[in-house]
Amino acid sequence: MTEKERPARPLRPLPPAGAQQSVGAAPPDCTLYLASRSPRRAELLQQIGVAFEELRLRIAPGRHRDVVEEALDGEPAMHYVERIARAKAAMGWKRMQERGLPPRPVLGADTEVVLDGVIFGKPADTDGARAMLAKLSGRQHDVVTAVAVRWQDDMEVAVSVSHVTLRKLTSGEIERYIASGEPLDKAGGYAIQGRAAAFVTRLEGSYSGVMGLPLAETAALLARLGRSVL
Repeated sequence: MTEKERPARPLRPLPPAGAQQSVGAAPPDCTLYLASRSPRRAELLQQIGVAFEELRLRIAPGRHRDVVEEALDGEPAMHYVERIARAKAAMGWKRMQERGLPPRPVLGADTEVVLDGVIFGKPADTDGARAMLAKLSGRQHDVVTAVAVRWQDDMEVAVSVSHVTLRKLTSGEIERYIASGEPLDKAGGYAIQGRAAAFVTRLEGSYSGVMGLPLAETAALLARLGRSVL
């Protein structure tokens, strides 16, 4: 879906280290709920020592999805990614209450690849993956990841934007990569932490953000809840 030419809503920057917290503090040893099925986000939280439990949202085909990941007409990419991250955290909080689970902060995130104002989601099939990789070949694109944390009545969000350049890919390379099966559940049809690392010639920004969860921004959000990762 192509964005119309209108500015994205300004995002609130994180305060500098040591600034007064804007949300009520959670217990320092509090386990999070991760409102995501992504194994990459789970691995990244484990990497920085954050304890969490997976809180699954409904995504199964044929059933009502808890969060519909579709851009609105003319919605800018930055706005869309933040909206979806917020929706996942909010829905996770709602499901936590409905299931009678212990109250804990809920983390939601969304990652999208954006090229020339067009949001690339996950390819629906091999044809979709082939088309995405062909468009990204030899180009720089943006990877936008938003992370949202819901605690009590507060929602805090941070957004990471990284610039990734892929070298020119041959049709044979694209076909062999598709045959590996790796592109089919990845935004933009590739995984920087997987075989597609061989395609990346330049990265400006957050490697973990491209994977699906910007760790510096995530740690800053958790610190504002009184939950320092170090």
